[in-house]
Amino acid sequence: MKTVDASAPTTAALTFAQGFRAGGIAAGLKESGNPDLALLVSDRPANAAAVFTTSAFKAAPLHVSMRNVRSGAVRAAVVNAGNANCATGAAGLADAEEMAELAGEALGLPASEVFVNSTGIIGHRLPMNEIRLAIPRVVVEADGGGQFAIAITTTDSVVKEASAEFEANGVTYRIGGCCKGAGMIHPDMATMLAFATTDAPIEPEVLQAGLTWAADRSLNMVTIDGDTSTNDSVLLLANGAAGGTLIDAGDAAGIEAFRAGLLVVMQSLARQIARDGEGATKVIEMTVSGAASFADARDVARSVVNSPLVKAALNKGDPENWGRVLMASGYAGVAYDQDRLRLWLGETQGVGGGASLGVADEVVQAAARGDTVRMFLDLGAGEESATAWGCDLTEDYVRFNTDYVT
Repeated sequence: MKTVDASAPTTAALTFAQGFRAGGIAAGLKESGNPDLALLVSDRPANAAAVFTTSAFKAAPLHVSMRNVRSGAVRAAVVNAGNANCATGAAGLADAEEMAELAGEALGLPASEVFVNSTGIIGHRLPMNEIRLAIPRVVVEADGGGQFAIAITTTDSVVKEASAEFEANGVTYRIGGCCKGAGMIHPDMATMLAFATTDAPIEPEVLQAGLTWAADRSLNMVTIDGDTSTNDSVLLLANGAAGGTLIDAGDAAGIEAFRAGLLVVMQSLARQIARDGEGATKVIEMTVSGAASFADARDVARSVVNSPLVKAALNKGDPENWGRVLMASGYAGVAYDQDRLRLWLGETQGVGGGASLGVADEVVQAAARGDTVRMFLDLGAGEESATAWGCDLTEDYVRFNTDYVT
């Protein structure tokens, strides 16, 4: 089973923004002995926004985090890997509540200001004795974002981090984030576990709307295997440590700049997840344009990158790609005029006017040979577009998940 190299260098992106500290340690939850418990905290009060899985079967920590985020005072997070604390009943909920209390005590905060996450195998109680001993030992530091990013991984082979800057009202602000995820990836909110911070002063409503907007165009557009997790969630904290004017609902320019910076971070994380898909050898990037709405473009793009037949074909550079892409676009639930449809694989157009252009098999194979395969589909129905990311389907994916026990 692949695991992250805990000694590998990181960018500490999660603590790139001013006024945040983080850290991670090995608490003994992973059989590998790698870091598996992490803390994040803002040194000052922060506004929080979050998105959560739409699965009807949510893990215990999500119930605690959803309640705490609604209170509007969250400024810290505690995360464990190796155990999802899901399908654990009332006892699991009590364990999640205790994690918030333990983290709050360690950081000098009330439990209501702590976001709780768990990731790993489903159906097992958390080893709370190890967690009770470990949380007070986590050292949170201004350069600790990398240790946090390492500690939240499960089947990941690499640490996933990204950062960006944006300027609003004459001040330069920072955004940084990290995530984990390589399998059970097909989000219906955000995806997997992801965390982001910014030192910009942002009104809560603007922060939440911005996160939802960015997630819909990044983390909600990545799929590995079509399975939506019970624990998916994304947290964004804004503490205003860099100063400046509050970015509120009346600040259109500030909102645009904030969203642009956040999107850079979130789309980078999405691409990193696709590249690290379990058993994957190549990334699939599907851009759909000419759609009547963003929702139409999104649904078609996701349908294509999630198709097992498309994923398997691209693994081998199969020249049947054209037919499989058209097949997957057709069952996305989006109405379009197939006679207006055009399709490219890389720079090679294979379909025009809804019909094959007779491109030679060797040309198609060459376009699908790299470690990133880019496809472009124009529906000819409007001006909206969306891009989705996925990966090829290999024999290793089946082997990996047959053996998976974390």
